Amino acid sequence: MNTASSRYRVHLCSKCPGDTAYYCVSCPCDLCPQCKENHVKDLKTIDHDVVSHRDKINYIPTQEICVRHPSHFYTKYCEPCQVPVCDSWFGHKPHKPPVRSFLFGKKGHKIQDLQKAYKSKRQQHIGTIHTIRSEALFYRPVLLTGIKADVKTCHTELSRIQSEMFKKAQKLKDLIDVVYDLLNNVFCYFDFKHRCKKQKIEMIRHIGRLRRYEHRYVQPAFTFSALQFLSFTKTALPQIHLTLHTSQLSMTESLNKEDVMESLSAIQITERGNRRVGNQCLLKLTSGAELHQSLTVTGVDDCYHISCVTSERVWVSDWNSIILTDTTGVPLHCVEDSCSDYLYGLHTVNSESELIYIDWNYNINKLSKDMKTTTTFIERTDSIWEPRCVYWSPSTGDLLVAMYNYDTNTSKVTRYNQSGQLTQTIQYHNTGRGLYIQPLYITENNNGDVVVSDVIDHVSGTVVVTERGGRHRFSYTGHPSESGLWPRGICTDALLHILVCDGTTDTVQMLNKDGQFLSHLLTKSQEMGRPWSLSYDVNTHCLWVGSRYNNKVCVYRYITRQDALTVKLTSGAELHQSLTVTGVDDCYHISCVTSERVWVSDWNSIILTDTTGVPLHCVEDSCSDYLYGLHTVNSESELIYIDWNYNINKLSKDMKTTTTFIERTDSIWEPRCVYWSPSTGDLLVAMYNYDTNTSKVTRYNQSGQLTQTIQYHNTGRGLYIQPLYITENNNGDVVVSDVIDHVSGTVVVTERGGRHRFSYTGHPSESGLWPRGICTDALLHILVCDGTTDTVQMLNKDGQFLSHLLTKSQEMGRPWSLSYDVNTHCLWVGSRYNNKVCVYRYITRQDAL
Repeated sequence: MNTASSRYRVHLCSKCPGDTAYYCVSCPCDLCPQCKENHVKDLKTIDHDVVSHRDKINYIPTQEICVRHPSHFYTKYCEPCQVPVCDSWFGHKPHKPPVRSFLFGKKGHKIQDLQKAYKSKRQQHIGTIHTIRSEALFYRPVLLTGIKADVKTCHTELSRIQSEMFKKAQKLKDLIDVVYDLLNNVFCYFDFKHRCKKQKIEMIRHIGRLRRYEHRYVQPAFTFSALQFLSFTKTALPQIHLTLHTSQLSMTESLNKEDVMESLSAIQITERGNRRVGNQCLLKLTSGAELHQSLTVTGVDDCYHISCVTSERVWVSDWNSIILTDTTGVPLHCVEDSCSDYLYGLHTVNSESELIYIDWNYNINKLSKDMKTTTTFIERTDSIWEPRCVYWSPSTGDLLVAMYNYDTNTSKVTRYNQSGQLTQTIQYHNTGRGLYIQPLYITENNNGDVVVSDVIDHVSGTVVVTERGGRHRFSYTGHPSESGLWPRGICTDALLHILVCDGTTDTVQMLNKDGQFLSHLLTKSQEMGRPWSLSYDVNTHCLWVGSRYNNKVCVYRYITRQDALTVKLTSGAELHQSLTVTGVDDCYHISCVTSERVWVSDWNSIILTDTTGVPLHCVEDSCSDYLYGLHTVNSESELIYIDWNYNINKLSKDMKTTTTFIERTDSIWEPRCVYWSPSTGDLLVAMYNYDTNTSKVTRYNQSGQLTQTIQYHNTGRGLYIQPLYITENNNGDVVVSDVIDHVSGTVVVTERGGRHRFSYTGHPSESGLWPRGICTDALLHILVCDGTTDTVQMLNKDGQFLSHLLTKSQEMGRPWSLSYDVNTHCLWVGSRYNNKVCVYRYITRQDAL
């Protein structure tokens, strides 16, 4: 064993017992190949510098033999030719060295040390290497899945198109044959050439007669009688019509220019551009915003606006100047000619890492990446309009500028291309009135919407959203339960959310792309102070937040990559295992804890059991009035359940402590079913009112605070009758199993903001739906037990019936309750009239590499 190999093998991975192959300079830690893959894909460590272990220990690779000189090794590298050379390189004509230089060969041929050239090249392409490791490898399985599906579609479509093309070609051939036949007939029966020759001869003869006529009867030297002339004209000058015999070819109705053009152009192939992966497939919200890091910026008093450059650099501005700083808070550069009149979004950063800002003359300048050159990007030529805030859009490459007119107290948004040319102006509402009052901050969503933080006065304002073409979409004026909105910094993220700082409540509010309030992502805290400015890092998906009354900038993580990319459906559900649960008569509801433990409830109690069916713990104070989804399990493996007093309790993981998580304070409303959401960390509770026979869904955060109520349809009527089971999909949809009477019901689905999306009433070929247990999986499918057909039906996220995943069987009995294991992607199914629980596999992991 050689020295290099021995030194390499003694190191073990810091994350697992595997052999190390890579080293993270940022952590620092050793990584095996698999842990390295996870490390560079994880958003928490996506910006870390990971190198191979041989680079870390300055490993000297095996010397390679020169192909021209087998007795020598490659030791040098010619930069212009981009080829390695050996010690005998001076014998190679193009690299023959001059007499006085060993490092330089023929003029312009720079020779470098091989190791130095390698390090230089690696540094040159480090960005590409990082992108391949952290992005391309992550997207690959999703792209491959789409490509495979498209290949199948293409085969079908191509067959159809080929058939159409054959019909078109046959039609065109038939038309051409008609012309061919016509031309043949013309030449065969009329013989143009022959007839023309014959006419020529006749005309020559006729002209000869005329000349003789003129010579004999017209010349004065001759005398003639009238009778002789008449006789000559009758016999010697027969009636010859001086017209050419021609034939006209015309296209029949079956063959004209339009027919030919239609035949040739009806089938078209459209170029759609590069394949992309939707962020909805790649990313998901975490249970809450987590502080990643914070920095105190030297050189500014406040953080009125921030523009993220990289994960380690950010521009921060106050009333005086714009400071570039790193994560230590140390100033790296200062721009002092910025417009001090505005404390708003006066700067942005483009894809070239150049700072674009409004200067004190109200010109829009561009500062080069090396911070050595400042140029005027857009010169102010109109003294009436002043630029108020700017935003460079990563999705379009355009620069958006919000402008204000002091004379008329009106505002507008202008769009400039990368050459600084004006391409669009957005100023008026659909009704004709002005859209904006005083824009402070501006951004653009990935769907093309232009989003403006607009103020009316010192205490109120609105978020104005227009579509790409300038048409007004909506205006957000604040959460209904709060006193209006005073919007400050604004940004959008990869999931199309709109994030806005509210100066009234000192919070960062999250809206969906349609303006529905989702949550308070951040509130005023000791770390952050009052949130005032925002910047979203499109590479690491971090949110940078600047404070109003201090020089603190905080970086938060609230988006992570989801594992749903690595799973796919199998050809059908396969029974993995089954267990008979001792201590229950039926399995009205089940809540999976791990792949080996599950909570099962009947009309009497809730039992914790393992895969042998032996009871491990029993909860006897649960609500026996309901046989539905009265319990759930959170990420801490704690049981959350409805007790006999209709309080919602929490049982600790060690099953020693029971606490009241949500106490019932309203005697009118009774909790009917509960669900803890792994994607948001919230607790969803469906409630029922016996007096009014109405229902609602309430959402509670991890502290037990009520954050949302979903009760009414878009039209104003109630959404639910009697909810039995509730769940939440990974796309944020709230899914409720709702019954109307003892034989019918519906699955009611609302989006994250509470707007009704659809209601599913059963497969068309069957007699309605009587929904029982319900759950969703990693592929956004909705699974529901139907008490009418005794099946488990699978729907897509939009409510389209896909298949009967399970039917009544000897192993399972009548499927009644469902629980999806997010770790193993197994489906746990409880039976109605016995104590049997079956575990099925219908999703498998696909090879991501």
